[in-house]
Order: sequence, then C-alpha cells, then structure tokens
Amino acid sequence: MLNIVLFGPPGAGKGTQSAKLIEKYHLVHLSTGDIFRANIKGETELGKLAKSYMDNGQLVPDAVTINMLQSEADKHPDAKGYIFDGFPRTHAQAQALDEFLATKNTGIFMMLALEVSEDELRIRLTERAKVSGRPDDADPIIIQKRIDVYNAETMPVKGYYQAQNKYQGVNGIGSIDSIFEALCTEINKGVFNS
Repeated sequence: MLNIVLFGPPGAGKGTQSAKLIEKYHLVHLSTGDIFRANIKGETELGKLAKSYMDNGQLVPDAVTINMLQSEADKHPDAKGYIFDGFPRTHAQAQALDEFLATKNTGIFMMLALEVSEDELRIRLTERAKVSGRPDDADPIIIQKRIDVYNAETMPVKGYYQAQNKYQGVNGIGSIDSIFEALCTEINKGVFNS
C-alpha cells in the first residue's frame, strides 16, 4: 500500500496538495482536521471537546485522535493507500499509527514534508481566514501559538521518520503545480527504489 504522511506546519498547503495526490494516486484522504471539523459542525461531544483544544491553538489529545483516525481508516478496507494529512503530530501518534498499520500488514511508505517559512505561514493563514471563515486563522496570537505548538510538539515527529529513512522534505513555496510536481517526483523515486 502507498501510505503517505503529508507533513508541514499550519498553512503549508497540505490540504491543497493532498487533494491533488489523492486524485493522482487513488488514495484515501484521512485528515484529522476534516474529521474534527465535521464533528464540531455536527456538535458531537467529541466535536465540542476537540473545539475547546483547537480554539486555544492546542493539539487534541492523542487517544481521541488515534481512535477517530482508526475508525475512519476502517471504513475503507479496499484502499490502495492512505494519505495522512495532519497526523501523526506526536511520537506517540506515529508509534500508534505504525502499530495500527501493522495490523493491516502495511506501514508508512514515506513522510513528505512541505517546508515553508514562518513569515509565509502567517501570510497564508491570514489570507485563508478571509476565504474560509475559520476563526483560528484570523487571530495573529492564535496563529503564532499554532506555529509554536507545531515547532515544539509536532516537528520532532520528523526525526521519527528520518530514523526510518522515510522522510523527504519538499520546498512548499512556489506555484501549486510546481510543488505538486516536486511531491510526485519524490513519491515516484521512492516507488521505483523500493
């Protein structure tokens, strides 16, 4: 299976690029952000809990996130692969993901990371707030907190995949198409070399 972790800070373009990768490689998109937002919109208990963390720029606890993600993955037993967007965000989540995929006799093929400067992220998130209506993208204090949480809590996951020789960084600045081409080049190199 072609299981890809699409990695990068808030505003790096993970959602945009994952949509293109899904279409090209016929993958199932598993976005924790989408799962959380659907639960928030539906005003489920889980959604209310997730919202309380997200509104403060914090990560939703691992146990909640992992159980939701496994439930979503199980809905697609015939998938050719998954693209994990916004997950894993901690070492514990990366280990839990490996354990879960092992039960399906598969694993992570590659972590693709969109690398974007903090200044560019602030610009992108502010612009995204204007079109998406997401309040968490409009407040500069929450934006900075999300970037800080990413750097402190999520960035270390990079080392987890580097230790397995599964990490590949890609410049996340440029046109959507040029970034997509760079991502595809890395995937195809990995497929060819595996």
